[in-house]
Amino acid sequence: MTKMIFVNLPVADLAKSMAFYSAVGFTNEPKFTDETAAAMQLSDTIVVMLLTHDKWKGFTTKSIPDARKSAQVMLALNSESKEEVDDLVSKAAAAGGTPDCNPLQDYGFMYGRSFEDPDGHVWETFWMDESAVEGGPPDIA
Repeated sequence: MTKMIFVNLPVADLAKSMAFYSAVGFTNEPKFTDETAAAMQLSDTIVVMLLTHDKWKGFTTKSIPDARKSAQVMLALNSESKEEVDDLVSKAAAAGGTPDCNPLQDYGFMYGRSFEDPDGHVWETFWMDESAVEGGPPDIA
């Protein structure tokens, strides 16, 4: 069995969030979608579950932090090129996200940018040179 990751995110407006994630390349999986939650699939192994706040509260008694004011995680996606990184951030901005919520990172062997979804969840998208993947990163001055 292939290991998969399901990222669960609380969202204020399910329809708005579904539109945003569709615009940046995710596909809705209707078998796991209803008026309280939506499965948005990026690949065979990566699925983002968008959960209304009421649905979220069914899984945990912990409070939902305001992702625009605090962060518990930064979700990172690899890209095949710097151009793909820029394209994804542009799509996020066009779909109502906030581009470059964190400083751009360009270390030569690695290039990354970030965006926030409509609820403030931070996504990092990055490209890394294959030689750095295989041999480790060069010293960062």
